Amino acid sequence: MSDEEHHFDSHADAGASKTYPQQAGTIRKNGYIVIKSRPCKVVEVSTSKTGKHGHAKCHFVAIDIFNGKKLEDIVPSSHNCDVPHVNRTDYQLIDISEDGFVSLLTDNGNTKDDLRLPTDESLLSQIKEGFAEGKDLVVSVMSAMGEEQICALKDIGPKN
Repeated sequence: MSDEEHHFDSHADAGASKTYPQQAGTIRKNGYIVIKSRPCKVVEVSTSKTGKHGHAKCHFVAIDIFNGKKLEDIVPSSHNCDVPHVNRTDYQLIDISEDGFVSLLTDNGNTKDDLRLPTDESLLSQIKEGFAEGKDLVVSVMSAMGEEQICALKDIGPKN
């Protein structure tokens, strides 16, 4: 056996899939689905029964969870659809930089500096005003399919 110690520089993730398959007929309203390779939240599902030899089809109306665009898809109910792994994580807001990036405190005490301020005007103004007033703010970050965005804000009181 060799005495050399091998060191591998790995810059990949764990190989976990960004989506998982789920039968179209089992996806419900308020669930998630991938339409046109975008993660979406389902707002409406209708199932149509077809003729003698056809499949029943599911008609999905969904809204992109990051940009708010409305997307539609029709899939046979027996076929599989991709469903994104959607995670929500809360971080404490530390700082807002001039170029529109936020500095967040993670649970293990590290900082996360790669997120932009949200594009949603009301949420953006709430974050900026609360930060200017010196409040302790906690932001919820939604992540799916390699994208992340601030989606909600909690005020946990003034800084001491």
